[in-house]
Amino acid sequence: MNKSSPFTIAVVQLQRWTHASSVSGTVSRRTRVGHPAVRDNLLYRRLQVGEASENQWRLAGWKPAIQQIGSLCYCWFALVTLALLVTGCTMAPKYVRPAAPVPAEWPTGPAYDRAEIKAGTPVTPECDWREFFTDLKLRWIIELALKNNRDLRLAALNVEMARAMYGVQRAELFPSAYAAAGGVKQHASAQLPRMPGQPRTTERYDVNLGLASWEIDFFGRIRSLKDAALQEYFASEHARRAAQLAIISSVAQAYMALAADREALALAQHTYGTQKAAFELVQRQYAAGVATELDLRQAQTPLDTAAREVARYTQLVAQDENALNLLVGTPVPAELLPTNLAGVTPPREIAAGLPSDVLLQRPDVLQAEAQLKAAYANVGAARAAFFPRISLTAAYGAASMELSNLFKHGSDTWNYGAQALMPIFDARTWSGLKVSKVQQQLALTQYERTIQAAFRDVADALAARGTVDQQVAAQQSLVDALADAYRLARARFERGIDSYLTVLDAQRSLFAAQQGLVSLRLAQLASQVRLYAALGGGWNNGHASGASDQAFSSIETHQ
Repeated sequence: MNKSSPFTIAVVQLQRWTHASSVSGTVSRRTRVGHPAVRDNLLYRRLQVGEASENQWRLAGWKPAIQQIGSLCYCWFALVTLALLVTGCTMAPKYVRPAAPVPAEWPTGPAYDRAEIKAGTPVTPECDWREFFTDLKLRWIIELALKNNRDLRLAALNVEMARAMYGVQRAELFPSAYAAAGGVKQHASAQLPRMPGQPRTTERYDVNLGLASWEIDFFGRIRSLKDAALQEYFASEHARRAAQLAIISSVAQAYMALAADREALALAQHTYGTQKAAFELVQRQYAAGVATELDLRQAQTPLDTAAREVARYTQLVAQDENALNLLVGTPVPAELLPTNLAGVTPPREIAAGLPSDVLLQRPDVLQAEAQLKAAYANVGAARAAFFPRISLTAAYGAASMELSNLFKHGSDTWNYGAQALMPIFDARTWSGLKVSKVQQQLALTQYERTIQAAFRDVADALAARGTVDQQVAAQQSLVDALADAYRLARARFERGIDSYLTVLDAQRSLFAAQQGLVSLRLAQLASQVRLYAALGGGWNNGHASGASDQAFSSIETHQ
């Protein structure tokens, strides 16, 4: 055997170690064959006669280190388990949902009277938007908007950021491990004093595996901060769903507005054609000396008015298309655009339900409630700041002056410790508690205000739905009457009974009434959409698909 080989040197070191650990004046349990020192000595003898392999020797040399690591891990496992058992408390005030500051029933009165809704009509939160909107083209456009709208993408990114922040805060509850390795070689100046025999060039190598400073959350400070971050994540998800509902509602209303303006444009173009024909007739009569110049100028006035209306509605149609493209996030195919209101299939009939059942399911109300819960949790964190913070650290590794000896027996190092930090006087702690309580009251007030605003939105939508049908019926009757008046006035003018001024007045009144009818028919359709959005929509029934919703549902289920 080569005496200078590392293997031979290790054998000599093992011999010395087993000899020193087995020296005793009396016979004890250390001399029994089962003792580790005796087993290692027997291994050395087997090695001397060639019965033990080099791998067995290496295993024997690492055995004390492995036993030390096992003991340390066991102690830390027990300590971590104990810490987790005692950190379940929190100093946050218990959350109780505030009473909704709105009436228990929707408003009643003449504005809310309408035909009784059929039995089985779904309540809005139970009706998915695909069931509510029956127009197939509109469904396709809404699908495009949900995929491409940039505001919705921003809301989704805010959700991802809030979720990541929750993960960061939640990780504070658990210890973090680290591994480190280092080496240094330095050469001292000959002019500096040093111990006799101390070399001028020295080396040091070390490796460590340990736990960074870990705060044991005895008083729930970190847990309260984690709960606050979780509620902020929930609030961001509800904000995304509120934005999604707003996008659906806005796309539907923009689609209907485009249909109404296109119909009004067609009406203006038809009126312009009629006025142009009438003006040409009066122009011929004037040339023949039958009509006066006053008749000619009176015929020109409605012609110019109709031309102005054509230009105005042409502008509105272009702006409606631009608004719809912006909402969708991409140009809408021309074949999906409506031509008039008659081609738009009305939305499905819905019921309002009870305020207590409906308003609390609106995404914006849920967002405000999540922010209120976060404020409660922040109060708990501010209270816990008055109590001690206890943190633990630990490390295990090896150190040596020579790299070849770094992992040999006797080079192991370890340490562990605890620290308690008790605040005695800190004005910032008291101010922080006051701030958290004020923020709690702000969140409560905002929550109540959100519910009241939601109640007002629903009440306005119900009032519009309760009266718009009567307005449309009355306006249709007015259009029919004015159409008859215009027909009679034109006939009397052609027979020479009345002047053309009577025809102009009748035609002007008819055109205005027809424009009003288009606007009311648009309001009739839009009132259903506004009511659907005001009641919270079917935001929890499948139109919010994706990884964000699955993650949100899984986290919400476990809370």
